[in-house]
Amino acid sequence: MSSNLAAVSYGVNMSPSELEHLRTTLEESGASITSESQSGDGRFGVHTMGLAVDWTTAADLSGIRHRVAEASTPGMDTAIVPEALRTASRKFLIMDVDSTLIQQEVIELLAAHAGKRDEVAAVTEAAMRGELDFAQSLHARVAVLAGLPAAVVDAVRAEVRLSEGAADLVAAFKSGGHAVAVVSGGFNQILRPIAEELGLDYWIANELEIVDGVLTGKVLGDVIDRAAKEKYLREWAAAEGIDLEHTIAVGDGANDLDMLGAAGIGVAFNAKPAVRAVADTAVNMPYLDAVRHIAGV
Repeated sequence: MSSNLAAVSYGVNMSPSELEHLRTTLEESGASITSESQSGDGRFGVHTMGLAVDWTTAADLSGIRHRVAEASTPGMDTAIVPEALRTASRKFLIMDVDSTLIQQEVIELLAAHAGKRDEVAAVTEAAMRGELDFAQSLHARVAVLAGLPAAVVDAVRAEVRLSEGAADLVAAFKSGGHAVAVVSGGFNQILRPIAEELGLDYWIANELEIVDGVLTGKVLGDVIDRAAKEKYLREWAAAEGIDLEHTIAVGDGANDLDMLGAAGIGVAFNAKPAVRAVADTAVNMPYLDAVRHIAGV
């Protein structure tokens, strides 16, 4: 019996009892386990089960994902992934940047130089929970930067740190011949050197307006919001000739929801509750390269 789904479990403290509970949940959901394998490293473990199911509808797939998520325990998450995605010859990975590709929220680092970090952080949190319109909240947060010297951009760039496993994740996809992109509600001035260093195929963010060496408190052009993130996913995947079913999107906030929903699989990375509730799967540990195991890369 051939597998048409995979149950990929990952976590820092996976236990045999948790895996046995997962097997029971899968079998009660109508899945037959056809194979099992283990991988991972000293940071986290990975356990993959090949599954054969008689159904193929999106509603059925959503149902088994929901049952598996409900049965999950702290320390282990499980992604239910179509084998067609995992075995695709070319895949497209698209990620958010702030609190996903990188550990920080850049707007908060910039606001700290204006003595407004706490104020801006509160607005960012509300926007990422989906309580505020992202574009409006961005304009409000950027406004507090007015008058700062452009040199603060260089200072903030030096503070930025990639998430653990981010460079390994990108390198694994690139070495496999896949395409990698990031789309950010942050800023090009910070993202550009990161994207170039990682060798990303596509990237875009907002552009801070700088006049006479000073931040004006404005952004140039249209804001990269949740609709724009989905738009670029579709455009870039099409440009690469990759079906949406073979795309993986990763993000943490409400402005990532459209992108996560449009992708072949949407991954909530240490995300807000509203995002975890609707994403196809979640990674609740600091290691971004867990995504490569989900995607079979």
